[in-house]
Amino acid sequence: MSFIHMHRAVAFQFITVIWSRRHDIVGHLLPLPVSGLSYFCYCSVNQRSVTEVEMKTPLKNHLHLLFLFSVLLLILTNHPSEAEAETEVAAILSRFQQYLQINTAQPTPQYQQSAEFLISQAKLIGLEFQSIEFVPNKPLILLKWPGSDPTLPSILLNSHTDVVPVEQDKWVHHPFGAHLDSHGNIFARGSQDMKCVGMQYLEAIRRLKSSGFVPLRSVYLSFVPDEEIGGHDGAEKFADSDIFNSMNVGIVLDEGLASPGENYRTFYAERCPWWLVIKATGAPGHGAKLYDNSAMENLLKSIESVRRFRASQFDMVKAGLKAEGEVISVNMVFLKAGTPSPTGFVMNLQPSEAEAGFDIRVPPTADPESLERRIAEEWAPVSRNMTFQFKQRGSIHDESGRPVLTKTDSSNPWWNLLEEAVRKANGKLGKPEIFPASTDARYFRQLGLPAIGFSPMANTPILLHDHNEFLNQDEYLKGIHIYESIIKAYASYTSNGSTKDEL
Repeated sequence: MSFIHMHRAVAFQFITVIWSRRHDIVGHLLPLPVSGLSYFCYCSVNQRSVTEVEMKTPLKNHLHLLFLFSVLLLILTNHPSEAEAETEVAAILSRFQQYLQINTAQPTPQYQQSAEFLISQAKLIGLEFQSIEFVPNKPLILLKWPGSDPTLPSILLNSHTDVVPVEQDKWVHHPFGAHLDSHGNIFARGSQDMKCVGMQYLEAIRRLKSSGFVPLRSVYLSFVPDEEIGGHDGAEKFADSDIFNSMNVGIVLDEGLASPGENYRTFYAERCPWWLVIKATGAPGHGAKLYDNSAMENLLKSIESVRRFRASQFDMVKAGLKAEGEVISVNMVFLKAGTPSPTGFVMNLQPSEAEAGFDIRVPPTADPESLERRIAEEWAPVSRNMTFQFKQRGSIHDESGRPVLTKTDSSNPWWNLLEEAVRKANGKLGKPEIFPASTDARYFRQLGLPAIGFSPMANTPILLHDHNEFLNQDEYLKGIHIYESIIKAYASYTSNGSTKDEL
C-alpha cells in the first residue's frame, strides 16, 4: 500500500470510530485522546488500526472534534485519487500527441498550425506570448514567464518546431499519428527531435505555476523554425536581433540526444558543419581511351584521400580513444558526373567535369587551419585541375575568438545547478559530450553565452531522423519532472551563487 493510500485508510478508520461513538460525543464523553492527531500520525507510520489505540482521555469540548474532522478532511482532499492522477497523465500525453500530429516536416512545415497550438497553450498556462516573423510565414513563438527581479539575467529554453521529412511507407504507424502502443511508446516524427523537449518545458512550467512557485529570474521559451535546414531564418536571426538583446539572457538550454543507458546525456559544445563541394575538370575523351588527368580520375584520387582521413578519425572512435563528437567526421553525400542521355548516361564518353559533396563536422577542439590546408593540398589540389567551395562553413570560435563551448566545471554555476537539479529529481548524468551534429545552440554560444544541450530521454534508442521514431510515455513524463527541477533551480538562482529556496 502506498504512503498516501495508507493515510487515507487510517483516516477512514477514524471517521468510522467517531461516527459509531456519536452519541457519546453529544454527552461530551467521547473516549478519544486530546492528542488524537499524534496517535493518528503514529498509526499511519506503523500501519496500526485505529481500534488498537487506547482511548482514555476525555474530549473536553467540541472544538477538538471540529479540529480533528478538519485534519481528516484536509488529508482526504489534498491527495488526488488514482483516477484523478490518471486523468492528469492522460491530459499531459494528449497535449504531447496534439503537438506531434501537426505536420511540420520540411520542406513544407505547417508552421501556422504549430504557432496557434503553442499560443493556445501559453494562454492556458498564463504566459506572455508573441509571434515574431524575421522571415514571412516562418513564425517564431516567444513565451515569457516574468520573474520578480527583472534586473537579473533571464533563462532561455529553446526548441525548434520543424522536423525532418519521412518515408511514410517505412513506418509501422503513421509518422504524424502520434500512435500510443500497448508498451507506452508514442510513434511520431519529432517525438525525440525535438517536440518532446518543447512540450516538457511547457508542462514543467504548468506544474510550477500550479504549485504557486514564483520565479526570481524571467523564463523565456522560444519555439523557432527551420533548425533542420540550418536555422538561418530562425535561431540565427533571433540571436542577432534587438528582441533577443533586450531579453538579457544568461543561460540557454537546447536539445540533446536520447541515451540507450540509464544516464542522461548532456552537451557543452557541438561540431561545426563544413559543407564542401570538390570539382574536378579535365579533357573529355572516348570511353575506350586511356589518358591522364581526366576529371573522373582526378576526383577519384581525391575521394580516396578523403576516405583515408575518414578512416583514421573513425578508428579512434572504434578504439575508444575519442568520442564521436571529438573527431572530425567526413561523409560523401553526393557524386555528380557523366553526360545525360534520354536513356540514362552516354556510356562511351568520359566527362569533362565531375563533382562530389562532403558533409564535414569539425569539433571546437580541432585545428581549422590544418584542415583547410589538407583540403587545398590533398583533397582538391590545383595541380590536378581541382577547385573547391563551401556551401556552408561555420566558425568554431565565438565573437571573442575563443572555442565555441560551454564550461562544465565549478567555474560555471549553471552547470552546477543543472547537475544538482537532475540529481534531486532522481536522474543521473553521464560525462558531458560534444554534440556530434549541429543544433541551434551554436548561435547562442557564438555570442559568448553558456548553452547546454539536454533532452531527458534515458533507456531510449537513438531514433532522431530514423524510421519509426518513438518515445516511451514513462520517459516523457520523467523528463517533465526533471525539467521542473531544473527550471526551478535556474529561476531561483541569485547572483551570489545561492538559490532563493530549496528545491
